[in-house]
Amino acid sequence: MTNIFSHSFFKTSLLCASMVLAGCSTSPTGRGQVIMFSDTEMTQLGSQSFEEMKKQEKISHNKKTNQYVACVTNAITQQLPPQNSFQHWEVVVFDSEQVNAFALPGGKIGVYTGLLKVAENQDQLATVIGHEIAHVLANHSNERLSQSQITNLGLELSSAALSGSEYHGMAMAGLGLGAQYGILMPWGRTQESESDILGLELMAKAGFNPNESIKLWQNMANAAKGPQPPELFSTHPSHSTRIKDLQDKINKLPKYQSIKPNCKA
Repeated sequence: MTNIFSHSFFKTSLLCASMVLAGCSTSPTGRGQVIMFSDTEMTQLGSQSFEEMKKQEKISHNKKTNQYVACVTNAITQQLPPQNSFQHWEVVVFDSEQVNAFALPGGKIGVYTGLLKVAENQDQLATVIGHEIAHVLANHSNERLSQSQITNLGLELSSAALSGSEYHGMAMAGLGLGAQYGILMPWGRTQESESDILGLELMAKAGFNPNESIKLWQNMANAAKGPQPPELFSTHPSHSTRIKDLQDKINKLPKYQSIKPNCKA
């Protein structure tokens, strides 16, 4: 009994010491975060991972599809201030049946063509893209990697170590790319809810209809009833909870004066 207590106390002490050394930050919603990596390190990691994905995944060269996705993305990113380590957002459409999208530190956005079969219009696509961008704005990748650093005491996740192959899986999972690489490290419920709220505000500010977010997640729920649930949906909160929370937020949104985008699929 004494040995178990001593081990637990020692581990807790190390954990507390690690958290003291880590940077304390606050998310856009006012939630406290432990952030251990610099913006420059996360930008480098996101950019390197994105370049690797572009080599491994099939990129869509459909001009109409690319213009459509870029139109929706640009309308949202124009509402954002320049980020610390990058000025522009890059969006790539991947030709895949995956119902998925992601955004990485460094201003990198990937959208799979399978998502366009579920997101039926520009407003629904903006719901997903706004949500993914919100993960970046809220430093969720940094937060998750920092939590892994603290949990796995002694594991070196410096910028140099993260570039090594032995840390590739953890780095990818930390960036939200775990599903693509067979590693389960889902966003937490708190992070998901936070991105829902922030993403809703972003798409509304850009002139998209926030009410379409409800329809989008209803479509996701229907798609999830099939043999292969959308990757985007698989690790998220239940659709009923998400829809209720979104509706509550929509009712509190101010009336933005933005001109409605005209992005055509």
